[in-house]
This record gives sequence, structure tokens and C-alpha cells, in this order.
Amino acid sequence: MNYDFSDKEFTLFVEIEALIGNFAKQTDSEKNDPALSEKNTRKALALLSQTPYLKLGLENLPDYNGLVTLMGAMEVVAAASPSLFLSIETSARIFGRILSAWGSDDQKAKLLPALLNGQIVGAVGLSEDTMNVENDPLTTTGTAHHNQVTISGHKQYVINGPVADWFAVAGRMDGKNVLFLVKKGTEGLTIGEKAATLGYEGATISKILLENCAIPADQVISPKNDNDLLATLRLWENQILMGASLGLMKRAFETAKTYAKSHRTGGRPIIAYQEVGFKLSEMLTLFQTSQLFAYRAAWTADTEPKDAESLTLCAKVFCTESAEQVASQAMKILGGSGFLSGNPAEGAFRCAKYGQIAGTSTEISRVKIGDFALGSMK
Repeated sequence: MNYDFSDKEFTLFVEIEALIGNFAKQTDSEKNDPALSEKNTRKALALLSQTPYLKLGLENLPDYNGLVTLMGAMEVVAAASPSLFLSIETSARIFGRILSAWGSDDQKAKLLPALLNGQIVGAVGLSEDTMNVENDPLTTTGTAHHNQVTISGHKQYVINGPVADWFAVAGRMDGKNVLFLVKKGTEGLTIGEKAATLGYEGATISKILLENCAIPADQVISPKNDNDLLATLRLWENQILMGASLGLMKRAFETAKTYAKSHRTGGRPIIAYQEVGFKLSEMLTLFQTSQLFAYRAAWTADTEPKDAESLTLCAKVFCTESAEQVASQAMKILGGSGFLSGNPAEGAFRCAKYGQIAGTSTEISRVKIGDFALGSMK
């Protein structure tokens, strides 16, 4: 297991940080403004298309260490702008991987080049009444009529819902789990208003409704092993949420460290006080341990896929809960400044909670981890 990054990988990280970091500073990427969010998402995707970033996890790129490189790169983007990260990853990494892994040659030719060039935005409809798809069966259904499929159902918590050009909607057809590719503007597709959220306010999250929504039959994706569809989608979501957590920790830690060096009380910088140093050391320990855990899970997903689910669940629980702890400690170091809305530590604290309930929730993750430990899941 080698988690060391090469010079080429570090160069990529620096390039990504310059592109997205500078762009995030020039625009309010965390502002609750749907029109601005769409503009920012499309611009960020276009910027990243100048680098290999959007292709990571979708293509085998020489000189890059697969998902380990992706995890390091995701940390950079999430630290620069959590909201942009969530929007970018949903489009490129989940919608994109659906096409790359399961799409037909025609579907790939039609959508993948535009997606990887940052020309279209993708969204994925998975959750229905709750975020839990592990225990609740999908109720969205498709019915085939000659060369068309009519879809009926609804989806909640659809990231990029109000701004997406294409949707991959999970549902059932002919007794199997499938994905329906639905283009924005298709008759019968209704997109809800942007939801008000605790964190990730610059991302657009909404519900969608499909009422006798007709699509061509060639816009249905049917994986060979449909039983793995939901588990794989959850695995990809969990990987993204791990990357988000690393970025949130980096964002909170760097903010607290900079403040501790510059803010003075009692005639000296507060970093000179032992209790502040202890907090920073605890934050750094959680951050770096989370990095190692996330990198190992990513490496395992590439090299030992059969062990990927259990390790990813362990890493996801640790990373998402550590993100909340690191952000909380950062706010304590910032004191009153940390309590004011708009600073990176406060924003990271609010965003951190999403990582614990999205994807495979920490509660369900713990149940599954226990099952793996007892050998009841393989």
C-alpha cells in the first residue's frame, strides 16, 4: 500500500487549488442563490475540464494512482469550496461513473464527452421519502411501451436538481433495478424549488417529480447485476462524502491555525497558550488519521473490491464524525469570531452534519460494520 503522491500528482493538486481556490475567492460560492449556484457550478466544471480532474475515477489515467489520487484531489476542491465540491462531484463522479460503468456505447458517446468537458451538469435521483435506500424499496417505476418507457415516481434530496441538464433516476422496471436517463425539459418531469439547508447552501438540492414521464427506451441503463446497483451508488456517494470531510477539516484547521497565530490576547498570540496548542494538535491528529483512512479505503476499492464496502463504511464514519469535531474545535479557537456566520470554520461545522446522514448514514454504517465483523456479510 503506497499512499505517497508523486510529483505529477502534487502538480495536479496545485493546479486544481489555483483554479478553484481563486475562482471561489472571486465569487460567493457558498451563497444561497440558485442562479449564482448554477453559474458557479458550470464555470467550475469548465475550469476543471482543463485538468484531468473530471476524468479521475472514470478513466485509467497513466501516472495517477487511481482513487487515491482522486481522494487527494477531492480534498483540495472541498477545502476551497464545499458547495462547489458537492455539485461538481455529483455531476462528474456519480452521474459520470454511472455512464462510464454501466452506460451503453451510444449513451457514453452522447453524454460522456460533454460531461467531461464541463459542458453539461448531471444529477442523480436515488432517495425517495427518506435518505435511506438500504431498507426502503424503490417505488419509482418504469413501464415499457414499444420504443418508450413511461416513468412515475418521485425523488428527494437531488443534488443539482434545479440546475441539471440530465438526471439519472433510480427505479424499477421488469422486476429489476435500473437507471432512467431523463433530460431536463422532458414532459412529465417537475423540478422542485431549491431546498433551504443547514450547510452546503451554495449547492442546489431539490426534489423531483415524474408523472407519466416518457423517455426513449434507449435511455434506460440496466446493469448486468442489478442487485449491486444501489450498493455501488452508495459506495460512490460514501467516497465523495469522505473527500468532502477531508476538505472541511483542512478548511477548519487552516482557519483556526491562522487565527491562532495572528490574534492576540494578554499581550501575546493565542497560539502561545497551551490549551490552544492542544486543540490544534487534536485537530491535526484527527485530520491526518482521516486522510490515511480515506486513502486506504480508496486504494482498497481499486485493488481489493471485495473488501471495499466494509472499509469504506469504517472510513466514512470516522471521517464524517471527525469533520464535525475538528470544525467544532476550530470554532472554539476563533471564539466570538467563530460564532459569526460566514467564516470557514462555522460553515464547515454546518456542512459536516450532512456527511453523517447522507450516503450510508453513520447509524446504518455501524450496523453493517458489525455484520461484517461477525461475518454475516460477505
